[in-house]
Amino acid sequence: MRAERGNTFFIHTFGCQMNQADTGIISAFLQAEGYCLATNEADAGIILLNTCAVRENAVDRIEHFLQHLYGQKKRDKKLIVGVAGCIPQYRREEMFSLYPAIDFLAGPDTYRTIPSLVEQVRSGGKLASLEFNSAETYDGVEPVRQSAISAFVPVMRGCNNMCAYCVVPFTRGRERSQPFSSVIKEVRTLAAAGYREMTLLGQNVNSYCDMERGSDFADLLDAVSREAPETRIRFTTSHPKDISASLVKTIAARQNICNSIHLPVQSGSSRMLGLMNRGHSIAEYREKIALIRSILPDVALSTDIIAGFCGEKEEDHQASLELLADIRFDSAYMFFYSTRPGTLAAKTLEDDVPEPVKKRRLQEIIDLQNRISGELFQEAIGTVVEVLAESESRRSSAQLMGRTAGNRAVVFDRECYNPGDLLSVLITAATSATLTGRPAQV
Repeated sequence: MRAERGNTFFIHTFGCQMNQADTGIISAFLQAEGYCLATNEADAGIILLNTCAVRENAVDRIEHFLQHLYGQKKRDKKLIVGVAGCIPQYRREEMFSLYPAIDFLAGPDTYRTIPSLVEQVRSGGKLASLEFNSAETYDGVEPVRQSAISAFVPVMRGCNNMCAYCVVPFTRGRERSQPFSSVIKEVRTLAAAGYREMTLLGQNVNSYCDMERGSDFADLLDAVSREAPETRIRFTTSHPKDISASLVKTIAARQNICNSIHLPVQSGSSRMLGLMNRGHSIAEYREKIALIRSILPDVALSTDIIAGFCGEKEEDHQASLELLADIRFDSAYMFFYSTRPGTLAAKTLEDDVPEPVKKRRLQEIIDLQNRISGELFQEAIGTVVEVLAESESRRSSAQLMGRTAGNRAVVFDRECYNPGDLLSVLITAATSATLTGRPAQV
């Protein structure tokens, strides 16, 4: 193994769970060529940023980071900086002129080329590998995993839903699914290694399709659950149009599939959903929620909401608040709209909601959702929940942090337990984001 500093690497990961999974794939390719993973940025001769372009604030964070790295490169002429993921695929070669710290770019379909890019950079010049490859799923790659408890398992990549606000189809390309047999093989390996939780990933995971077998996501989820019966199984992210009765019944039938569904809605107004090109109405979304709750009455639901999309009127915003109040999600990812160049909205719609109005509407959404989450979490006080311990609490080694099957965070007294343990916890207190408790005497 090459141990000298010039051949060590460190990856900063931004954005979604898919990016976290991709970091493990990038690390595997580099380690296969003899590069060593550094424990921190200061010890690395190669620094990579695995990036997200979905939100403007994520892009801003990466721009600030590149300015910081430019200062480091002035002090260390041998330092190599690469940017991978969605931003280079989205912004392409203009990145070199905007950010002189960058030595190479790699898109989501070209991670296999990163070791070669590093070697070529050492010979001089700046390089980009940004080709789309509709066949690339990284099938058979054994990723480097940072956790021995929880694992991400990508089952499909890309997205065919051309939502007006979203860059994903332009940064990750068209949908393609991992072979059914490959997913099962990876799950079998993880289960044998003792992983306690697996999350099946995709930009639109429930559009998974293995054409040769004729298998859909419900079939895959059922098979994964049976292959790893002692392991918690989660999945994300879903699109409302692809939630089916067969999928929900599969969750109900298999005890180790977590009773939680993340179902982004983006707006409570059908008019806005039309402008967003979401492919469903609010009535249809409510029907999906009713279907889910009829089969899974105790399901934990979460969603995404965008405030201030193009053309949003006050009545549209009020419709979003009404939807939140009616459905009472456990939690939500909440943002105000920012234009992403190249998207359908950027090309055809005017970003006409003033930023102060966007921020006010967003704050109203946040305040309402926090109240709802707080009320739901308060209802859990006095109940006993099953928790998978994930790590020590940030505040004290005398406490652990874990999650319920419904994906609620729980901090509890450690006593004799350790990360990786599955235990019953009596809930004694709650905020709008976290439950607190102690191991139950059962």
